[in-house]
Amino acid sequence: MAVPTSKTALLSAISTTFDKLMSDLARVPKGHSEEASLDGHVTGTQMSPSDLVAYLIGWNELVLKWLDQDDRGETVAFPEAGFKWNQLGQLAQKFYADYPELAWPQRLERLSAAKDQLVETILKRSDDELYGRMWYGKWTKGRMIQFNTSSPYANARGRIRKWLKDRI
Repeated sequence: MAVPTSKTALLSAISTTFDKLMSDLARVPKGHSEEASLDGHVTGTQMSPSDLVAYLIGWNELVLKWLDQDDRGETVAFPEAGFKWNQLGQLAQKFYADYPELAWPQRLERLSAAKDQLVETILKRSDDELYGRMWYGKWTKGRMIQFNTSSPYANARGRIRKWLKDRI
């Protein structure tokens, strides 16, 4: 899939990759969502499909936080307060642990809700706001959204498809 360069293309990329991912996540056998048998985001670690969904929730909600902070004129702490870009593995592990109260179906619902909120906020923005100027270093707002939504959805889908192939 081509890198989005417009609001329409960004929304299409998010929708397409998300829908495909959710179709594959729906195939995770009941009772296996907590099985820590996927390669984790830190070399040498393992995660479960449930952890992978928590990771995606974490990033989606973090992007929403960035956009909200920016809208309010606040300085955005990229990627997250207390983390640097070279600590994304540790941030991933934080995301795995952030939703202990959510069972598999609730994690899927929360991920869908976060994606829906992202779509809503993207719809309210112009192409110029999303792609007309740099937002973080050399990256536009649209590109930063894509880096942390549709790209991780596609990566997660690859991981889940391999995991399912090995089990089903």
